[in-house]
Amino acid sequence: MPIEVRRAVPEEYDEAGRVTALAYREFIRDGDDDWEDYLRHIADVPSRADRTTIVVAVENRRVLGSATLELEGRVDDEEDHRRLEPGESHVRMLGVDPSVRRRGIARMLMEACMEAAREAGKTFMTLNTTQRMKTARAMYETLGFERGEDRVFPDGFVLLSYSRRL
Repeated sequence: MPIEVRRAVPEEYDEAGRVTALAYREFIRDGDDDWEDYLRHIADVPSRADRTTIVVAVENRRVLGSATLELEGRVDDEEDHRRLEPGESHVRMLGVDPSVRRRGIARMLMEACMEAAREAGKTFMTLNTTQRMKTARAMYETLGFERGEDRVFPDGFVLLSYSRRL
């Protein structure tokens, strides 16, 4: 059966969160306690599904990966990064089950997110990633995303910023 990429239904939320957190687990290093907290956040799809669009890739009823698309506001709790700019969409928490990687699933999820953003009238998309996520960065760049100003946290952690016109 072909891979179906679409909006998740509530019965898929828990599995989408589990698979996406599994995808991020490889980026944890010893002493990365904040990453463990972030994995719990990633896995909690039900807590954000009412205010974001959850996109899943499914094959034979198995969730292979997911992405969270913010169209109206951010999932972050930090007030200064809570609002989207006019025309902005923001994609986050893109992850594919490690056992099915190298099949173009992440690209399919990104293309579905871009299409959903266009349908919602958005004119550009932003995203953040890290230095550790080399394969993801390469994919974003082949999709036309360009680097922007990075976000540096007080502890020195850096989020790389990317954007592209839709």
